[in-house]
Amino acid sequence: MGNDKKILIVDDESYIRILLKQTLEDLEDVGVEILMASDGEEGLAMALNHRPNLVFLDVMMPMLNGYEVCRRIKEADRTIYIVLLTAKGQAIDKERGISVDANEYVTKPFDPDYVLNKALEVLGIDLLT
Repeated sequence: MGNDKKILIVDDESYIRILLKQTLEDLEDVGVEILMASDGEEGLAMALNHRPNLVFLDVMMPMLNGYEVCRRIKEADRTIYIVLLTAKGQAIDKERGISVDANEYVTKPFDPDYVLNKALEVLGIDLLT
């Protein structure tokens, strides 16, 4: 059961990808696969190929931005839960995130506990058991 759960991290900043992976690495012990992509095109391709349960998606990226990636993923599979991560926290940015069907919109710097708890919730995992 555990081996079919996947999280995709899409961010062009390597230190953010590493921080997210470290935040989520305990989930690998219960069979969650953590995938990483360094730009929007790669992230979109990985999302469509691997169908992750959860995507942490940066907004500001070269080639394809996070809004466009989010829109295209949701067109292909509405069940994928997408958390947009951005340094831009204005209301207009949140509205744009909502308009492309993002499930949540989180401003950087994000709280690692929030990221881990969100992953547990979306994947339906209880680490205490």
